[in-house]
Amino acid sequence: MQTIQTSGIPAEQLDALERFAAAEAGAELRDVIMSLQRCLREGGEIAILDLAAVLTPSQAAERLGLSRTHLYKLLDRGEIVSHRVGRDRRIRVVDLVDFERQRQHGRRELAERFGNQQTIRDGAIDELAELL
Repeated sequence: MQTIQTSGIPAEQLDALERFAAAEAGAELRDVIMSLQRCLREGGEIAILDLAAVLTPSQAAERLGLSRTHLYKLLDRGEIVSHRVGRDRRIRVVDLVDFERQRQHGRRELAERFGNQQTIRDGAIDELAELL
């Protein structure tokens, strides 16, 4: 992974990037440029991942913000795909990205379920009130 230093980019250049994206870029490229520009304005870091790269469990745990112990549990359960090199395990970056996407999707579904709980509860109360 390569991290790009972004702190010294002047606001005028970010404005020019935004104007270019709005006026001349196709829809797909515009989305990429606007996401990049938004991240730069917020002071975020930009990292480039080689999806073909292979990581050790320690590196993968660090990238995901997990302990190595928890990562090994996920590997043992097959939630993250890995392969063996001798007695060691290796994890492809693309498999780590897939796992993270699935985890984010699960979190969104859980949040929606909790968000809908109140609506369901209110509907049930209304139905009970109508029956009484």
